[in-house]
Amino acid sequence: MRTLVVIPTHNEAENIEALLDALDRHVGDADVLVIDDASTDDTRSIVRKRIDQAGERVRLIERDEKRGLGDAYVYAFGIALDEGYDAVAEIDADLSHDPAVLPTMLDLAGRGIDVVIGSRYIPGGSVVGWPRRRTWLSRWGNRYAAIALGLAINDATAGYRVYRADTLRRLDLGAIRAEGYGFQIEMTYRAVAAGCSIVEVPITFRDRVAGASKMSGNIVREAFLLVTWWAISDAVTLRRRRRAYND
Repeated sequence: MRTLVVIPTHNEAENIEALLDALDRHVGDADVLVIDDASTDDTRSIVRKRIDQAGERVRLIERDEKRGLGDAYVYAFGIALDEGYDAVAEIDADLSHDPAVLPTMLDLAGRGIDVVIGSRYIPGGSVVGWPRRRTWLSRWGNRYAAIALGLAINDATAGYRVYRADTLRRLDLGAIRAEGYGFQIEMTYRAVAAGCSIVEVPITFRDRVAGASKMSGNIVREAFLLVTWWAISDAVTLRRRRRAYND
């Protein structure tokens, strides 16, 4: 299965080389696309050096401004579909996600699962290194999204995923609104609405040990407001359908 691993970056010079090394070990036959948004450290030069060593298997797209996680992934999805890849993997650049799990996730996608999610919140999954407040906020956000949107998914905010290419073609990527981590919720929401098969695989999520977190209050607010809006829209749509049926 021809796979493209997508890594969005912004100032990840302390992590990106170790991540590329780990991907070489565990999924050495996959291609890698780094999409860098306006890094001011050595992230780009490190990736360029790897390109010199690995050739076309590693690519770098350099963008001059921060356009958000969602924009980076949608851009990468378009490239993957245009170039005929069978699957696209998402992975964070900060070493929070263990590439050793990726072969299992790709195997499930190869067997026909539309979306495979590396989940922190199913049996066998865990979070290491986060303060209690951040863990609580993440769990609360997932529960809120699940209840508000009717998602039978334990970790809708997870950023470690594999999508089959034919699944991405079924989703309206041009209509994606979320820019931050709400993008993961929106993709889950759209996949569920499209009737996609989704499997969660347990992972150990480890907090970054180098570099600065990209999480912010604005990102949390964006996700909360979008989930609330989608829930309200769904309720209005359902009410209209019921009225039309009764009429």
